[in-house]
Amino acid sequence: MALKSRSLILAILPILVASISYEVSAALGGGRIGRWQQIKNPQDPRVLEIAKFAVEEHNKQDGAELKFVKVIKGGTQVVSGTNYRLVISAKDIGASALKNYEAVVWVKPWQKFRQLTSFVEIK
Repeated sequence: MALKSRSLILAILPILVASISYEVSAALGGGRIGRWQQIKNPQDPRVLEIAKFAVEEHNKQDGAELKFVKVIKGGTQVVSGTNYRLVISAKDIGASALKNYEAVVWVKPWQKFRQLTSFVEIK
């Protein structure tokens, strides 16, 4: 009997994992896993927090002195966690001109993990 129960669990497990993945994807804006979805509200507090993290992390990594101004637009991609691709407006502390940057941040909230994977100026 234990072997039959174990076999049943192993047969159901992939379906359960797929269902959970779909639910997570739907909760983050719908769409399929791996596909970029537009962020509907770039001023959402969670999006702003991730954008500010991107600027701070860029400053640490490159010795820059950028100051976050706003999120212009962005998208999310469900992976092992979520990638946030954001267009961020920022300015160098010593300059008055604003510049736009594209930042990609990989987030796994259940592990309290964030990683800046890309930060480039948009010209």
